[in-house]
Amino acid sequence: MYKYLFTIGLLAALFTACHEKAPQKKVAGKSDKGRKYELATVVHEPLSSDIQLPAVLEAYQRVSIYPRVNGFVKTVTVDRGSVVRKGEVLITLDAPEIVQQYFAAQSRYLQARAVLAASKDNYERTLAVSETPGTISAHDIEVANARMTADSAIMNSELANFRALEATRNYLTVTAPFDGVITERNVHPGALVGPGTKLDGGAMLMLEQEDRLRLVVQVPEVYSAQLSAARQVSFHVNALPGKVFAGAISRQAGSLNDRYRSEAVEVDVQNIQHQLKPGMYAEITIPVTGSVQAMVVPGSAIVTSTEKKYVVAIREGYTHWIDVQEGNHHSDSSEVFGSLMPGDKVIVHANDEIKEGIRID
Repeated sequence: MYKYLFTIGLLAALFTACHEKAPQKKVAGKSDKGRKYELATVVHEPLSSDIQLPAVLEAYQRVSIYPRVNGFVKTVTVDRGSVVRKGEVLITLDAPEIVQQYFAAQSRYLQARAVLAASKDNYERTLAVSETPGTISAHDIEVANARMTADSAIMNSELANFRALEATRNYLTVTAPFDGVITERNVHPGALVGPGTKLDGGAMLMLEQEDRLRLVVQVPEVYSAQLSAARQVSFHVNALPGKVFAGAISRQAGSLNDRYRSEAVEVDVQNIQHQLKPGMYAEITIPVTGSVQAMVVPGSAIVTSTEKKYVVAIREGYTHWIDVQEGNHHSDSSEVFGSLMPGDKVIVHANDEIKEGIRID
C-alpha cells in the first residue's frame, strides 16, 4: 500500500515539474556598461582652414615669334637672355621682290592721284564756264563729273593696294610686342624663313615677360566654391628654401576642367628682382571659408574603413553608424556631411570595434 502511494506521489511531482514555466531570456541588444566613452557634440558651422596645393609659375606674357612673309634673315640683333623693350628691332628680313612691289604700288598711286587732280580741275573749269549761257552743255558737265568720280575711285583703289604692300614691307622688320627676355633663338642670318617654314627648334624667337609672373594652381572641385574673400595666398618654391612669397588671387577660370575636375586659379606675382623664374614649381597655401552646410566633429571621431567613412553617434542610448563625407580640416576638427543634426553626440575616439546597436549608459 505504501509502495503504491509512493509511486503515485512521484508521478505527480514529475508531472508538476514538467508543466512549470521555464525562465525567459532577455532579448535586448548588447550592452557595454562597463566601458566609458568620451563624447562630443556635433556643431553646425563652416570651418575655415588653409589648403596646400602644388602650383607652377608661368610668364605673364609669352609669345613665339614667327615670320609673317617669306624672306632671308638679314640680321638678328638679339640672342638668348637678351632683355628687350617694346618696339625694339629683333630681326630684319631681306625680300627684294616685296620692296619692288611696294615701290610699284606707290608709283601707281601717285599716277592715279595726278589723274584725279587733272579730272577735278577739268570739271571745275567746265562748271565755271557753264555759268555763261550757251557756252557749255549740261551733258558736258555730267561727263566731266563722271570722269572725276571714276578717277577718284581708281585713286582710292591704288591707295588701298599701296597701303597693303606698305604693311607687307613692314613685316620684314620684326619688333618686340612687349618688354621681356628672349628665352629661345632658333634662327641665324642667311636662313630662308616664312610662314610655312619649320625650324628645328620651333619659332624664330621666344619672348617672355619675367618681371611679372602668373602662379597657376588647380583647385579641386570641393574647394572651388570656398576661396576666401580676402583672396590672399602665400607660397614657397623648392629652389629658394626659407623664402615665403605672398600674393592675391587675380582671376579664376569659372569652370572646371573635365579631366581633373578642378578650377584653374591664377595669382599675379611681381618679380622685379627676377628671383623667380617661369617653370618653377611652388607649394601654395590658400585660405578657404568652409561650407555653410557642414557639421563639425573631432577628427578622431571619423572612422575610415575599406568601404566607407562614418562616425559613431549615440541616439537614445544606443550606437549608430552614420555615413559621412569629409570636408575641411583645421587643428583637430573636421567638416562632415551626412545624416547628422546639431547637438548630436558622437564618440570621440571611435574605431571599428564599436559595433552598431550597442547600449551605452
